[in-house]
Amino acid sequence: MELVRAWRRHRGSIAVFGVGAFCVALMALFVVMGVRRTAPETFVPTSLESRPAAGKLVEPRLFTVDASVADRWRFFSFEDGTVVANPGPVGWDLAFRRFQVIANGGDGFAGEGGIVDLGAAPLDSIAVVPSTGYVLNTVRSDTVNAVVQEWYDYSYVSHLLSPKPRVYAVRTADGRYAKLQFVGYYCPGAVPGCVTFRYVYQGSGGVEMLPAHTDGPSS
Repeated sequence: MELVRAWRRHRGSIAVFGVGAFCVALMALFVVMGVRRTAPETFVPTSLESRPAAGKLVEPRLFTVDASVADRWRFFSFEDGTVVANPGPVGWDLAFRRFQVIANGGDGFAGEGGIVDLGAAPLDSIAVVPSTGYVLNTVRSDTVNAVVQEWYDYSYVSHLLSPKPRVYAVRTADGRYAKLQFVGYYCPGAVPGCVTFRYVYQGSGGVEMLPAHTDGPSS
């Protein structure tokens, strides 16, 4: 009996050792994966030079908003094609603060702005955006727009944020329309907060997002 009890104690020690070794190996794997994670694509903030739409269709532009300051909103105007430093109540369409994005619309906002999720698709494949169904901001402990509250995926292994491949339609503060797709979040040096997106803006006020001579996306 003594021999049997000794064997059982030995077997229990082996099991405990095995579980401990597995946990250590798993932790080491996460550390290695974190260290070796792929560096994110980075973008330099776009010049703040105004590029007015002048009532015309603005074909795809890439824009990077430096929203890296955690307690400061940066305001973007599709009509001006840039970030506006001190906009009036309807002088901006989207605001950015780190990974937060809101439109100029809803309770407490002067604009008609809202956002619609058009699903995962290439930006150029969206020929027309809807004229209705736009979601306004809501105010809770903070102001949010539910449609773009999670426009990104977050990896708990690499601790990096990556944009989802979705297209969003935006109704602007003055009731015009745009479409956009997020493509990045990091400034040079992998500093978070450089929200980068491609967009098309219909300055005429219509919902058509392709040039008049184009029937659809090229094959």
